[in-house]
Amino acid sequence: MNCKITRNAAKVLREEIDKPENEGKLLRVFITHSHGDHAHYGMQMDEPTEKDEIVETDKDIKVLLEKGVELLDGVRIDYFYVPEEGFAISNPTKGNHGDH
Repeated sequence: MNCKITRNAAKVLREEIDKPENEGKLLRVFITHSHGDHAHYGMQMDEPTEKDEIVETDKDIKVLLEKGVELLDGVRIDYFYVPEEGFAISNPTKGNHGDH
């Protein structure tokens, strides 16, 4: 499984990951809702379980993805400043280029 984190997203995520209350936790990306051939995603700081795969990224941020969930493989985490500041999680490898 793999996960891509953009430079903007990594900068904001690093601030959250480095908070004392998140010590020992990793970033989890999960599916909040799926229909048809695509999904909507969420994320939170969490501890790994036996159901998870720990994915290394090129931004030195480890991400938890649930093993065997095809729509999680290839997720991309972006952070945009305009038109509205916030994260956007998509999976372009599965034809999902963002929420609709």
